Amino acid sequence: MTELTKLKIAEARDLLAKGDITSRELTDAHIAAVDAAGELNAYIAKTPEIALAQADAADAKIKAGDAKGMTGIPVGIKDLFSTKGVHTQACSHILDGFKPEYESTVTQNLWDDGAVMLGKLNMDEFAMGSSNETSYYGPVKNPWRRGDTDTVPGGSSGGSVASVAGFAAMGATASDTGGSIRQPASFTGTFGFKPTYGRCSRYGMVAFASSLDQAGTITRDVRDGAIMMESIAGFDAKDSTSVDMPVPNFEAALTGDIRGMKIGIPQEYHLAGMPGEIEALWHQGIEWLKAAGAEVVDINLPHTKYALPTYYIVAPAEASSNLARYDGVRYGLRETVEGGSLADMYEATRAAGFGDEVKRRIMIGTYVLSAGYYDAYYLKAQKVRQLISDDFKRAFQQVDAILTPTAPSAAFAPGEKSDDPLAMYLNDVFTVPASLAGLPGSSVPAGLDANGLPLGLQILGKPWDEETVFKVSGVLEEAAAFTAEPKIWWR
Repeated sequence: MTELTKLKIAEARDLLAKGDITSRELTDAHIAAVDAAGELNAYIAKTPEIALAQADAADAKIKAGDAKGMTGIPVGIKDLFSTKGVHTQACSHILDGFKPEYESTVTQNLWDDGAVMLGKLNMDEFAMGSSNETSYYGPVKNPWRRGDTDTVPGGSSGGSVASVAGFAAMGATASDTGGSIRQPASFTGTFGFKPTYGRCSRYGMVAFASSLDQAGTITRDVRDGAIMMESIAGFDAKDSTSVDMPVPNFEAALTGDIRGMKIGIPQEYHLAGMPGEIEALWHQGIEWLKAAGAEVVDINLPHTKYALPTYYIVAPAEASSNLARYDGVRYGLRETVEGGSLADMYEATRAAGFGDEVKRRIMIGTYVLSAGYYDAYYLKAQKVRQLISDDFKRAFQQVDAILTPTAPSAAFAPGEKSDDPLAMYLNDVFTVPASLAGLPGSSVPAGLDANGLPLGLQILGKPWDEETVFKVSGVLEEAAAFTAEPKIWWR
């Protein structure tokens, strides 16, 4: 049973097609693994009955010759993707008891392809966090430890990466607003992929910042990421930001040939005080790509230094607008005040329902949108966002892809940065610029630090050129030959 949970998606797909294993067997093994990995706190709702029914349906599809890439593959679903009749709360108390009557497009695409749902995954509340410590359901533990010391899995997709790195899912849906796929992937030795904004439908995703949120995947390697991304991507008329263009065969892009490609190295990503191990890994990544036949080009992204403050104006502003809908009237938590007014009920519900980090971002967002400050903060941030996007456009006239570190550190201990929001926000310093520009990007596991914790390298591509990101990621993965696994201490 343990051997089945160590399979990668591509391996399982081939074994299923040959009849060497069944989806029922694969799913049984993963249901047991989910239970055994309880200490990770990756799952906040388990769905074994649904999983077994889907597995049986997948076996029938395979037998009928109607299988696709994800048919019969057990996956976990981040808690902000609506799943019909199943717990969907974005790990917030304010959505207490909410079970939607509709399915998100991303998950519906997976079920249409025959995938199997193991359950809903823990996350930072409303995807606001970089360590998965803000969830109403408690923090997620990283399968990777620093000796005997726990570490955070990164965020906000902490449950997604912990389940995949901990062999309790073959893949997981995730979302990326400012780095919530790529940073946790770097912390856990997994492959994280964020597509171009508009490549995947946002319909049925609980909104954080609507102009930034984008669905993506966490898998154990690049090929699995390509298979899963092809399943979830596609045009959806229910999402006005979804772009009507064909979904390429991402797996076919993994040719291993990047000869003649130009890879940009942004000078602004050499940060003062960055750990030497990360700088060294970046240089090693450059050498790996050179050895594969790519040409390395120094590039400039001059407005990079403004990306983090720009993000922490734009994203909270959109969050304050999106979260205004949670009022205790139609669904979710309702806190009443005896003899109180409707306004009192609103106030009591939001005070009890939102966590500290969510309240902080709502207040920041409300402030920057308020009369007298809108022009000084929000409007100026939107103008700087355009300048950041323009920097990337100019850079991509010279290069085919960009290589950077994914995160400025390896995974840190729980509580180490949670009392200092600015220190926590700096975790996104390398991922936020691409999010503001809507670019596709990945994090490839590329090495270990002195404490044996994973470090990732980030590949960024042109809009709608996910194929190049996958291609370069595959070459980097092969060169890095990252085969390390966390010690299974949680069973």
